[in-house]
Amino acid sequence: MSESATMDAPRKKTKKKRERATAESMAKSQREISVSEFFAKNRHLLGFDNPRKALLTTVKEAVDNALDACEEAGILPEITVELKALPKSGDDRYLVIVQDNGPGIVRRQIENIFGKLLYGSKFHRLKMSRGQQGIGISAAGMYGLITTGKPVVIISKTRKSKPAHEVVLKMDTSKNKADVVSETEHPEDDVLFPGGTGTRVEIELVGKYLKGNRSVDEYVQLSAIANPHTRFVYRSPATASAPDGEETIYERTVHELPDQPQEIKPHPHGVELGTLIGMLERTDATQLGGFFGSEFCRVGPKVAQQVAKAAGLTTRSWVKNVGHAEAERLFNALQEVKVMGPPTNCLAPIGVKTMLKGLEQGLRPDFITASSRPPAVYRGRPFIIEAGIAYGGDLPSEDQARVYRFANRVPLQYQQSACSSFKAVIETSWRNYGLQQPRSAMPAGPIVFMIHMASVWVPFTSESKEAIADYDEIRKEMKLALQDCGRKLGSYLRRRQKMKREGERRSIFLRYIGEISKACNGITGTDAEELYEALMSTAQRKTAEFDVVLDQDGKVVDDGGRLANDDAVFLRKETAPDAEEDPGEEAQSESQDTLFGADEDATETTPKKKRVKKKVKKKVRKSKGR
Repeated sequence: MSESATMDAPRKKTKKKRERATAESMAKSQREISVSEFFAKNRHLLGFDNPRKALLTTVKEAVDNALDACEEAGILPEITVELKALPKSGDDRYLVIVQDNGPGIVRRQIENIFGKLLYGSKFHRLKMSRGQQGIGISAAGMYGLITTGKPVVIISKTRKSKPAHEVVLKMDTSKNKADVVSETEHPEDDVLFPGGTGTRVEIELVGKYLKGNRSVDEYVQLSAIANPHTRFVYRSPATASAPDGEETIYERTVHELPDQPQEIKPHPHGVELGTLIGMLERTDATQLGGFFGSEFCRVGPKVAQQVAKAAGLTTRSWVKNVGHAEAERLFNALQEVKVMGPPTNCLAPIGVKTMLKGLEQGLRPDFITASSRPPAVYRGRPFIIEAGIAYGGDLPSEDQARVYRFANRVPLQYQQSACSSFKAVIETSWRNYGLQQPRSAMPAGPIVFMIHMASVWVPFTSESKEAIADYDEIRKEMKLALQDCGRKLGSYLRRRQKMKREGERRSIFLRYIGEISKACNGITGTDAEELYEALMSTAQRKTAEFDVVLDQDGKVVDDGGRLANDDAVFLRKETAPDAEEDPGEEAQSESQDTLFGADEDATETTPKKKRVKKKVKKKVRKSKGR
């Protein structure tokens, strides 16, 4: 081969030898991951997907903590939410301020509550509360620190005799703990807490403020509906339409705190085998009888004896001698033995009357009904489903129905289609109750559905607590509550249609009674005025449904059908412009002017007839509240 051919031939690439990792080299790169470091990289799991949602999540977590603290301390909550836009910062920065009149926070706990993830008092107890995981408010402070670099400011006052204490801190995500930037006593901040105690949280973050659905404005409104015992003061940021911002106050309509829920023990039907083995290893009881009595609810001596006997043991068997095989037999026996359902004093539902007041204040509809189901159980955990329906009034009639979802009195505004509440509404046949509903879709009309789940542990679909998991037991209870409300709504709509028909019938009667009376007088000589009175009385009797009267509480004064004496129904009081005057009387006087006036000429009578028709029709419409 020639030298040139040798030079033109492609050179063979030498393969670089791959370095193989060994167990020792791999072990050097492995290290523990901090939980705060994980959530800092995956903050979308906590509800901080985008700036708009992050702003809402921050307000939500702070308000939830404030409500829980006030209720546990036995204080009627007064909560102030303020959003301040910071335009000079160069991006969409906001200062979120949430202040309450609760018991305050002791100094040594402030950095743990606001600077450490998965720290709290609610995770291990079976008791209804808004917060559960110990993540929310500390995650909001972490998001603010990541997006703006600014620490969280906490001002707490625990006693009237002590000055307010200000703590500025930021989170060290690599160690999941707080670094205190500064802490000082601030007597000048005592004016912020006229009641003598309270907490104020300030978080600066990158966010986006918009009105409408899934906004902070809607969250505060829904929170006022679900918590009518709370007074909310909401100050929105400055906008082009409102340069100084807007202040909205939701006054409390209920002046009593909800019943304080009590902590309960786990129910045996909700415990899995591995959990039971762990409980046997950690218990302080020495014998099985004491173990069942101290670790479970609804397991008395008789039930414990039945379980032990079915497992081939006795209540005096030593716990330390129970191995895996014995534990599995105990587990199977627990599932077979009949045990009373768990107690419900661990729950604090909203209540039917409170739901009616909340929906009436927040929406101003014509009709409201509510229903509360008996307690039920999923995986051994008790829960109560409550539902409400608001119809008519100020609600938009052209849109599809809206669903307000709540879990432990907290509004759920995202992931609607994944929520069991939304699926329960879709699967209910609303045509049976007089509503228009396309197939597999929401019904249309001026209607709002409200569904609330109260539980010691709400099964959310994610850590951001935005949707309730679709358990069969939960969805069944939701549908039953909605159907109960639907039956009352159907009765109301049918009665309203009947009143409409009766009003149309009366308008026809009033249109021709005068002419009939006058014609009979001309033919038979019968007294026209006497005949007119008799016909008017007959018309009112035949259309009596049109004269339904409501009292100051919205209840029907007459028999009113099934809705009259139902405490779970609210009807808005319809007040005509001249409430004391009977529309039939005015129509009667106008007709009498036509019949018995001075001028009997036909040319004069015809225009007066038209005028009477127009006035009577207008008055009838007003009396029907159109």
